[in-house]
Amino acid sequence: IAALADAGVDLDRPDLIEAACAAAEFVIDHHLVDGRLRRTSLGGRVSEAPGVLDDHGNLAEGLLALHRATGETSWLERAGEVVDLAIDHFHDADGWHDTAHDGEVLITRPRGRTDNAEPSGVSAVAGALLTHSALTGSTRHRELAEEAVAAQSRIVTHDPRFAGWALAVAEAMLEGPLQVAIVGEGEDGPLRRVALASSSPGLVVVSGSPDQAGEPLLADRPLVDGRPAAYVCRGFVCDAPVTDPEALAALLR
Repeated sequence: IAALADAGVDLDRPDLIEAACAAAEFVIDHHLVDGRLRRTSLGGRVSEAPGVLDDHGNLAEGLLALHRATGETSWLERAGEVVDLAIDHFHDADGWHDTAHDGEVLITRPRGRTDNAEPSGVSAVAGALLTHSALTGSTRHRELAEEAVAAQSRIVTHDPRFAGWALAVAEAMLEGPLQVAIVGEGEDGPLRRVALASSSPGLVVVSGSPDQAGEPLLADRPLVDGRPAAYVCRGFVCDAPVTDPEALAALLR
């Protein structure tokens, strides 16, 4: 889902974004059963196997990427629901676990730490938590993201080859991540195109109307002299708004 959404934005391919939406709708419609995420399905039939931590982190990240690609608030809301499922069922005073607290009783609850071609569960959820906090201003989610990255410190120190995803989240944390709130401009506007082209680690971009419902980053962000404007923020503290795409590009550099 995330790959299709991001590729659709970067390559200006609406068909890829539509495919990402279809994939996300399938997972939500079929794999969320009685408020819990199931791991696999075949031919439209979902199995009894429960989702594990990386399923929740990766799905949430995909839904957040869809929110970035489409600007639709519903994807942010869905991502928040999946993130909260992960917090409720996979996190306790001892940190993050790969299996849910009410899952099959094992000798010990596993907690994989190493990233490979795919992120470990804790790295996956760390990325989703950080992005969600940047979009909503939730300090709780930010603190949990920092805790998850800190849990990876031993891998980072001893063999960073197996901590690539965790290090990417850590880099985004150090950068802010930057938040760009764009008001008064549609999906194809020049300010939004400049923001989406930025390579700033962990960057989040939200566009819409001033004070648009469901988008905390757009609260108290007015137009400038009746013109579309972009606010570059870090932790919801923003620079003066700009209305010129070149000025926005300079801020993002």
